[in-house]
Amino acid sequence: MATVHSRAARVAGARLVGLVSSSAERANSAAHELGYERGYGSVDELLADGAIDVVHVCTPNTTHAHIVRSALAAGKHVICEKPLATSAGEAAELVRLADDAGVTATVPFVYRFHPMAREARARVSSGATGTLLSVQGTYLQDWLVRPDDDDWRVNSDLGGPSRAFADIGSHLVDLVEFVTSERIGRLNAVKRTVFSERSTNRDIATEDAVAVVFETVTGGIGTLLISQVAPGRKNHLVIEFAGEAESVRFDQEHPDELWLGRRVGSQLLARDAVDLSPDAARLSVLPAGHPLGYQDAFNAFIADSYNAIGGNVADGLPTFADGLRAVRITDAVLASAASGDWVEVPSVGTPAEAVSR
Repeated sequence: MATVHSRAARVAGARLVGLVSSSAERANSAAHELGYERGYGSVDELLADGAIDVVHVCTPNTTHAHIVRSALAAGKHVICEKPLATSAGEAAELVRLADDAGVTATVPFVYRFHPMAREARARVSSGATGTLLSVQGTYLQDWLVRPDDDDWRVNSDLGGPSRAFADIGSHLVDLVEFVTSERIGRLNAVKRTVFSERSTNRDIATEDAVAVVFETVTGGIGTLLISQVAPGRKNHLVIEFAGEAESVRFDQEHPDELWLGRRVGSQLLARDAVDLSPDAARLSVLPAGHPLGYQDAFNAFIADSYNAIGGNVADGLPTFADGLRAVRITDAVLASAASGDWVEVPSVGTPAEAVSR
């Protein structure tokens, strides 16, 4: 992810001052590889450098909260990879600290930055889809499908108590709520750990797959399926929602089109700025017929984050509050999977703990 962040920062015109890694040697090596001016021996050394305005946190999940606290205390703007923290209590603390510091603090929920995802959102806000009835969302990958596949995220000491949901399910629920402008009110979840042992990790507790059924606060119903053990699926992020007047489907692997379902006259809408809402057209930075992809969406997120530092805050920029929202939903999923009960999802501004019923 540091590579992806660095490309986007460079496109946005940033000066790549330096980075820190697990050792000074690795920092110097990564700095050379990614085009930074230097490596630092520690986070404290990096934060003491007055030439640095914004810090990108791309470290293992359980280190996020400590590094972000230090960066905020140093007065730096922060872009922190998700999950913002591995518990809702810590995430809420980071939201408060960022607000108190008066800095820009964002989380890269970058699928929001595909033009056709924004077009889907615009159709909801315009009333074209009508009242939300149902949602189905999937995020499927196969990179952990074999028992000898392994990664630091599998280890809860580094990745936190949730893996599949915190890692990719957080993107899915953010996109669902962002596009539909609805909030998940309560949910019931089951999770599975397919492999309790992998090539280097033993006694694995983090989940490989999660299934969720939910209700929105306005009465819509939905399902989510998240898996990192789905053979053949590389990054299958899809949301489809049905309103009274129209269904809308966005597929991240085919991001330049939007399916609009109607009783009569369903339509496949291709990305063309002249046909899109102003927000979608703004993000449509290449002419129609020239595909936009993940790095383009990431570039747009970083550009909007940097513009916010300058005081120009664009609509839809995901902040630490959105990061907190994702962690609260993750906590609710874990609580429901443990108890078998429906669990309420607290809204922003309410206590972080999920309440079963």
